[in-house]
Amino acid sequence: MPWAGDIAGGQGSITVGAMNAEHHSDPLGVITSPREWLTRALKPLSSTIHTPQTSQEKTMKTSTFRRASVVPALIALGLAACGSDAGDSTDTGPMTTDMDMDMNMGDPDATPADDVVGAALARGEYSLMDTRPEGYDGVAGTAVIARSPLGTTITTELTGLLPNVDYISHAHAQACDDGNAGPHYQFEVGGSEFPPNEIHLAFTSDNDGNGFMTAENAKIAGTAAVAFVVHPMEFIDNKIACVDFIEDEPGSIDAAIAAGLDESTMDDMDDEG
Repeated sequence: MPWAGDIAGGQGSITVGAMNAEHHSDPLGVITSPREWLTRALKPLSSTIHTPQTSQEKTMKTSTFRRASVVPALIALGLAACGSDAGDSTDTGPMTTDMDMDMNMGDPDATPADDVVGAALARGEYSLMDTRPEGYDGVAGTAVIARSPLGTTITTELTGLLPNVDYISHAHAQACDDGNAGPHYQFEVGGSEFPPNEIHLAFTSDNDGNGFMTAENAKIAGTAAVAFVVHPMEFIDNKIACVDFIEDEPGSIDAAIAAGLDESTMDDMDDEG
């Protein structure tokens, strides 16, 4: 059954369902699944070259998604595929998902996890996964997670990617060698599969195949956020590489979780709102 995506700008909702020829037009042609709609819709989106500005100057040029409210909505349609059975093509009928159109999928100008003041840090290097598509044997890089009184920050840097390709990455709840990192980490298990209940980073590699992105979340990730996985957007079922997070200082994560969020900071944010 053909699918069509209706994005209600500013309404905070996405409806994906069978096309209604009387009220809808499909500029992408005949689409056979939500994932195909996602992939083909993303291709026209432009990207811009960005050089991250941090306290320690980074020389790697990176590409990021054009800031447009439609991008998170398009990405979200394919996120459930990560960790799902690629062979399950059951048509579950029309689907409506309420979500924050401004959900944080990453900001290259955000403070990198390494530089978050007073944070409990964990990090690791990427190891290749057997599910990677052809052309990714040279991928390498790191991911760092910071837990602080302000919440959670994850920063990833990669080399050896295919150039000018869209990627999506997620925090996972199992180690890399445990069921290919298992499901996405969720703050509320069984809740929404979108940020802010999960931590996702979306980015586009630059002309040299480098990638960089930082994402922030206002909650402190629990101890179950143990790994981080990157996929190509077009082949979201194919995990390229995975990081197992290892604490810089043993016991620091438990201490950060026990300390909790800085309530005074939260109050200041509420007052500003």
